[in-house]
Amino acid sequence: MTLAIVATRAGLGLEAPPVHVEVHLANGLPGLTLVGLPEAAVKESRERVRSALVNAGFDFPNTRRITLNLAPADLPKEGGRFDLPIALGILAASGQVPVEALEGMECAGELALDGKLRAVPGVLPFALATKAAGRTLIVPHPCADEAALAGKSLDVLPAGSLWEVVSHLLNQERIPPHRLSVPPTAKAPMADLSEVRGQQQARRALEVAAAGGHNLLFAGPPGTGKTMLASRLPGILPPLSEEDALAVAAVRSVCGLSLDEHWGQRPFRQPHHSASAAALVGGGSKPKPGEISLAHKGVLFLDELPEFSRHVLEVLRQPLETGEIHLARASHERRYPAQFQLVAAMNPCPCGHLGDPRQRCQCTASQIQRYQARLSGPLLDRIDLQVEVPALPPEQLTAQTEGEASSAVRQRVMAARERQMARGALNSELSGKALEAACALDDNERAWLAGVLEKLKLSARAYHRVLRVALTLADLQGEPKPTQPHLIEAIGYRQLDRLLKGG
Repeated sequence: MTLAIVATRAGLGLEAPPVHVEVHLANGLPGLTLVGLPEAAVKESRERVRSALVNAGFDFPNTRRITLNLAPADLPKEGGRFDLPIALGILAASGQVPVEALEGMECAGELALDGKLRAVPGVLPFALATKAAGRTLIVPHPCADEAALAGKSLDVLPAGSLWEVVSHLLNQERIPPHRLSVPPTAKAPMADLSEVRGQQQARRALEVAAAGGHNLLFAGPPGTGKTMLASRLPGILPPLSEEDALAVAAVRSVCGLSLDEHWGQRPFRQPHHSASAAALVGGGSKPKPGEISLAHKGVLFLDELPEFSRHVLEVLRQPLETGEIHLARASHERRYPAQFQLVAAMNPCPCGHLGDPRQRCQCTASQIQRYQARLSGPLLDRIDLQVEVPALPPEQLTAQTEGEASSAVRQRVMAARERQMARGALNSELSGKALEAACALDDNERAWLAGVLEKLKLSARAYHRVLRVALTLADLQGEPKPTQPHLIEAIGYRQLDRLLKGG
């Protein structure tokens, strides 16, 4: 037999496209040629596979001309995951493993020089795609638990070495399918809202943001609890469904991050303000998901918002609307999920004390203008709730009474979300037509609202976001539609100019 084909998948983003490793042995000058758009790590697999086969006790066809093709040819291949399928292809082409034994199999794994298998990143998307194809998956032992997260209908065969895989294919020593003995549970504790003292308006806005999936901006002097409040948002959001938990885990898997510590929890990502646009939205020479994809189904917290580069902030505008990021480059194209809630915090001026009764602001008018101008109007238009977080009075700061616990707030949030899902989507995701129908404003309310919009110079996008927040306020109170008090409160959350000017 001079031709063998082994099925595997490319580790490109979350898609895991299929790859067939074709091996052809022919007479002629001895040599090994690898084609199919491999990058450096894949090209180096030739030497790893050669040494692994010899040291594991197999024959390497040194006297034959070996041609390896990774099909499709126009799909870039990267990483060490192709070592195992290449080795099995050579063994099958040289008659040491029956080709029929590879049918219905997919495999991935990096080979050590002694034939042992090493873990590779991105196994969960690989496993999900293999499950959808109805095949059996062979992976290294360290990747077995991650692959088994794809579900019980997928047979995951964990192997520690090339010899174990060959023994299984030869029916000498079968590998039993791997099953998770203990379901994954989150190990990291979540911060509780009861630790926040005072700041009732900010707490209210946090609850509204959680209930409707709205974006949120905290503005106020330093040390008033903006970061503390933002970090409590995941704790009042509903737990992830199994499908969403797998989607979050798949992103972490591609990035090589642990899946155990935060399994089933809403992500909370807090990039530093020096982060680049590629770090935030993804990409790079070896494309990977960025912070907005790591925050998928969770929270992206941008502290010191005006300190971020304006160019970096502007790249958030499209993902905030579409819920995904589409990266198009000359050499590649990727799509990553990015359904996140944006929570940001900022000071009103460079020194942070504009409007602070505790300390006088030292900034000039031009400094304040330049500082605040770093935030564009289109970006602020996409932030539904803009809330002042003032300094607490000393007696409130030192009080022993705790605030309401996250568990109690979460119950109200979940009840409000149930009402929204009965309409088909969260309020932040409703289409314009569905939003208008859900709000059902009468003629008097429309006339009053039109006058307010004209006076405040709000855009059409801001108008719809006011309706969304007002609808969420009604949902929290169990009312069928928003009324004028809800609209007034929702409009109050759009007054960033007033907040930045110190009241």
